[in-house]
Formats: sequence, C-alpha cells, structure tokens
Amino acid sequence: MQIGFIGTGVMGTGIISNLLKAGHSLTVYNRTKAHAQTVLDRGATWADTPKAVAEASEIVISIVGFPQDVEHVYFDEAGVFAGVHAGQVVIDMTTSTPSLARTIAETAAQRGAIGLDAPVSGGDIGAKNGTLTMMLGGDSATVKRLTPIFEAVATSINYFGPAGQGQHAKMANQIMIAGTMTGLTEMLVYAKAAGLDQAQVIKTVSGGSGDNWSMDNYGPRILAGDYTPGFFIKHFVKDLRIALAEADQMGLDLPATKQAKALYQAMVDNGQGDLGTQGLILSY
Repeated sequence: MQIGFIGTGVMGTGIISNLLKAGHSLTVYNRTKAHAQTVLDRGATWADTPKAVAEASEIVISIVGFPQDVEHVYFDEAGVFAGVHAGQVVIDMTTSTPSLARTIAETAAQRGAIGLDAPVSGGDIGAKNGTLTMMLGGDSATVKRLTPIFEAVATSINYFGPAGQGQHAKMANQIMIAGTMTGLTEMLVYAKAAGLDQAQVIKTVSGGSGDNWSMDNYGPRILAGDYTPGFFIKHFVKDLRIALAEADQMGLDLPATKQAKALYQAMVDNGQGDLGTQGLILSY
C-alpha cells in the first residue's frame, strides 16, 4: 500500500522502517530533511510538504512532537488537508489532545476522508522492534480494515471508540507511566543509599509483583548512565499536562500525577528536556 508518513524522529524512524519491511511504499516528510535520511536510505521517498505526502498516498500517518505541531501538519496552507482526497485515511499517532483528534476526524469527514487517532506506547524500543501498543479512536470498520497494517508496527492493537477516545486511553497510559518512572527512580535511589547492588535489586523486583515495563527497559539504562531519549522528558511533560487538563475537565484530582509532572517540569526548566525520561534520577 502507498503510505505517507510525517515525522521521522525517534519513533517515526522505527515505525517507517517496519512498514517498509512489511512491503509498503512510503512517502515521508519531516521538518528537517536531514533527520529523514535514515529512512530515505532504507527506501522511503521524500516529499517537500505534508500536502505532497497526502497527494501521493492512500493513507497518511503522522507522529510529531506537540499538539501545535499536529495543527501545523494538518491545517497549514501546505498541510495534509490541502492535499487530502475522498476515501483517504489520515491517522495521527502523536500523543495529543482528544479535542484535536475530534477536530481532525471532523475535518477529514468534510472532505470525504476518515480520521483516526492512534497514539502508541512502547518507546524507541517498541518502535524499532515493531512491538508498540496502539490505542485507537475513530471509525471501527476502518480500524478493522487497517489492522494488517497496524500489525507491522504493533503487537497490541486496542480500539476504544469514537474519535478522541484513543487519546484518552493514552492519557491513562501516561498516568500509569508517571507512577512507574517515579517508583523506579526512588527504588534505585533507596537501594543505593542502603548499600544494595542496584542491578540485583532490579532483577529481584522484576521477578515479583513489582515488575513493570519502565523498570525492565529503563533500569539497565540508568545503571549504565545512558540518558539518551527513548522518550523525551519535554514530551512527557506535554503528555502529563494534557492528562491533568483532561482530568480537571472531568472534575478529577490526580495528586501523584501532579507531583510527577512537577518533577519532570523542573528538569525541563533546568535545560534537561531533551534527556530520556529515565534521566529523572539525575534530579535526586
């Protein structure tokens, strides 16, 4: 299938590579062309604008940084909707706001197209290995039809309802991650202060009820002093900001999530937003 893809960062590069391996043709765009070179070398074709991507593709997928980036990609003069055509499907995998996901779906429908929100979880490792978890909102029949494509990049494909519901599911996921990342960090800080072997602590906890994805994947990176981003701190702060705003609209108070957001926000304020989320331990 002819797929257009916008965003060739840490996540996009892995997803595009797996779609190419599955035999699809990819036309790609990224704000900085040099950052797309890896996937271009693997067989993707370059387009100069999101509009050009849409014009060349049956399906358009995007994964960029922030909701404002999504807005530019879709609604600018040379954006996706300037080139979209009837029967097309546009899929935003960016972790963004439910309201923007609904707006994209509504705008797509006005043009005879279909819009899905499909944020993913699993970080750079999941993107590289094709083992992402996908959370979908939008037309259920379209989700079912495109499942073979999703299976090239994700091993867990979950449908939650109308447009925007995939983003709500991702917010729930990020709330959980906030807890596991602070737990992982404080576990290691405590273990070190107590004179325990931190690697042995990780191995021990992973064998019991305390096991979790963050510990299994980021614990070894922390011990190796590796703070390169599988997921940027600045993007996690964005996600938690969205989650807390949505919670506020629903009349919910999430004190633990607020604290996690404050810890990560302090790192962004300290110029550490481009570290991976495992870099939280540096603030202790």
